[in-house]
Amino acid sequence: MAATRKKWSFQWKELYDEVITSGLCTGCAGCVIACPHDVIGYEHEPGKYRPFHLEEELGLDDCGHGQKGCTSCTRACPRFRDWETEADQHLFARERQPDEMSGVYKDILLTRASDDAVHAVGQDGGLVSAILIWCLENGVIDGALTSHLEHDGSWKAVPAVATDRESVLAGAGSRYTYSANTLAIPEALDRGLSSLALVGMSCQTSIGPVMWHRKVGKAGKPIKLNIGLLCSKSFDDSIFEELFLAKYRLRKEDMVKMNIKGVFQIWMRNGDYHEVNLKECHAWTREGCNYCPDFAAEHADISTGGIGENNDWTLTIVRTELGRQIIMQMLAEGVIEGRPGDSDPGAIALMHRLSAKSRERWPEWANPTARVGLPVKAG
Repeated sequence: MAATRKKWSFQWKELYDEVITSGLCTGCAGCVIACPHDVIGYEHEPGKYRPFHLEEELGLDDCGHGQKGCTSCTRACPRFRDWETEADQHLFARERQPDEMSGVYKDILLTRASDDAVHAVGQDGGLVSAILIWCLENGVIDGALTSHLEHDGSWKAVPAVATDRESVLAGAGSRYTYSANTLAIPEALDRGLSSLALVGMSCQTSIGPVMWHRKVGKAGKPIKLNIGLLCSKSFDDSIFEELFLAKYRLRKEDMVKMNIKGVFQIWMRNGDYHEVNLKECHAWTREGCNYCPDFAAEHADISTGGIGENNDWTLTIVRTELGRQIIMQMLAEGVIEGRPGDSDPGAIALMHRLSAKSRERWPEWANPTARVGLPVKAG
């Protein structure tokens, strides 16, 4: 007889102790959008980027709804307990193997948008924008959870909903600061949208599969497509004033583009180009990134990033059948150009190396599955 699954009884009390205050919390806001009682808030500001409990009678570390049996927050958390194995089982029906440091995938390609305007506005090859536009125009989704800049002259990324080409391109490009794009779900639902793409860093793209595996209910149902961004870390918004302005006199309102290729690259409105050594930026690493083990967005349908020798191509990791169908159809229609990933073997090797480096950050006292494949330290 098959073993019965133990009843899931973990609530905010356990989440607060094991994730929120332990350093494991990435600030993804999965618990916020899953809470059916709306008692979890979120601090989306420099030095914060984390959830907190709104009701006061039991203090910050406990929840009256949790005491009565509500477990939605822990079911939605992609850093609670055995999150990696559970998401793997849901997506791939198996666990990641020790040699799969970058997660389970089907194909690796180099791609770029065929539309010159999309390619020019987007980061590297403009693939993410091309995917969203194509999926919206072909009825695969009716909206995308992404990020826009708070206002002109600002580089603060805020959660946003994109429903057409114009709003997709308004969110194109990288910021390297953090936006919990899942927080745009209420707006999407208020607008009557029901089939959404989530574009997010690795921690965010694990939310859906973890929710679905743990049967959190309706919170994750609108997410139909998961697009992940390769990410080793993001920076606190205060880096603009405290480093770029204070030391280099670079005003954020004069910046037009940024990228990271071994150095922090910044392009200015007047045409100037600047490089800042990444070692100088480390002090502004967002706290939620310090323990994150997932560089390669291992639970997305399609993971994307601009690593390797080709600045105008996107490294594209196709992980699920849905992801494969979308990429193959876009290639067939000429919406994107593609070539084999092994035409840039250095990019693939770098992805695996950075994936292993990120996994080394996962603490040994936490669930061990995220460290599978790493060398065991001699006692």
